[in-house]
Amino acid sequence: MGISYSTPQLVAVALGLQSPWEVVETRLDRTANHLRLTLDFARGARFACPACSTEACLVHDTEARRWRHLNFFRYACYIEARQPRVRCLNCGVKTVPVPWARPGSGFTLLFEAFTLTLMQDMPIRAVSDLVGGWSTIT
Repeated sequence: MGISYSTPQLVAVALGLQSPWEVVETRLDRTANHLRLTLDFARGARFACPACSTEACLVHDTEARRWRHLNFFRYACYIEARQPRVRCLNCGVKTVPVPWARPGSGFTLLFEAFTLTLMQDMPIRAVSDLVGGWSTIT
């Protein structure tokens, strides 16, 4: 017998999220053909400094970010999250990398791997058509 998950739990398992990250909202817009996954971390969560690995640094502030993820069936999928910056006593304020994307990228690791694999054997235009291109959602 399989395990039963709520939608946020299923998405968290599928993305491989670990604490303190959690899925706080899933929104499917059938008119615009996209799925928006909103991830967040609990108030008071602490993160390691990305520069020196000092544990349990306090969150200094966050920046709202969006990443393009693999399609969900025929829907373009986007992950939205507040990316934290921590205040490290040794290094100052540093941006914490998220586990689903490379620093500075607007794409998830899985989306990058998928599209790069396709581009080895397909024209870039065909790959863009297949994945739905990159679009801005509101």
